[in-house]
Amino acid sequence: MDHGDPVNGDTINRYIERFGRERDLHLEPLSGQGVSQVQRGSAVVSIHVVPEQGVLMLMSRVMPAPAHGGEALFRRLLELSFLATGDAAFAISPRTGDIFLRCLRRLEGLDYEEFEDLVQTIATVADEWDDVLRKEYGPRE
Repeated sequence: MDHGDPVNGDTINRYIERFGRERDLHLEPLSGQGVSQVQRGSAVVSIHVVPEQGVLMLMSRVMPAPAHGGEALFRRLLELSFLATGDAAFAISPRTGDIFLRCLRRLEGLDYEEFEDLVQTIATVADEWDDVLRKEYGPRE
């Protein structure tokens, strides 16, 4: 990509298409709401372009946050977010109360290699930790 070109939804669609082609996957382009998805193992990564804020947001839902007594889980998430999650971090959605692994990156200057690295990182980390965290901290049957 020519670094003089602005990064927008069309650019991200080209990145999504290339990412899928290189992995022999069919990935949908961004929806009208600026969202697409890629799956790796048990993790589904949502790719969001938020043009009004000029950001790319990648998110993968991990599990619902416990309503009470989640201190051990929250401490573990913070510790994992220190280094184990790469460019991503665990967060709780204020809207749904779910725990997500998420990554934000300004669109400005984003090239394909960085996009690829971000998607790979969040997909790998989410796939690694979602089952572990659900097993250790999920609701007991």
